[in-house]
Amino acid sequence: MGNNDEMNEELDSTLITLTDEDGEEFEAEFLDLIELDGKSYAILLPTDEEDDEVVILEVQESDDPEVDMFCGVEEEEILEQVFEIFKQRNLDDFDFS
Repeated sequence: MGNNDEMNEELDSTLITLTDEDGEEFEAEFLDLIELDGKSYAILLPTDEEDDEVVILEVQESDDPEVDMFCGVEEEEILEQVFEIFKQRNLDDFDFS
């Protein structure tokens, strides 16, 4: 995958289009990529939402090397750990109060 810092810099403020399990497309701003326990998690901010709630999805490789799959995270503990890392890394960029 390459250097994480380089990947984060390249993906900074990138809009991506995702397709959900129902085939519906939506756009989200890619905010950060967090590594935890050998897995990668994308922090996304949907552009069509009125609130500022982020979505955390696990990044998985697909059969197509040009396409990554994003999967929901069911474990609350992992979501909390990933969000905490995101907050620490982005204290200057976002208001978390």
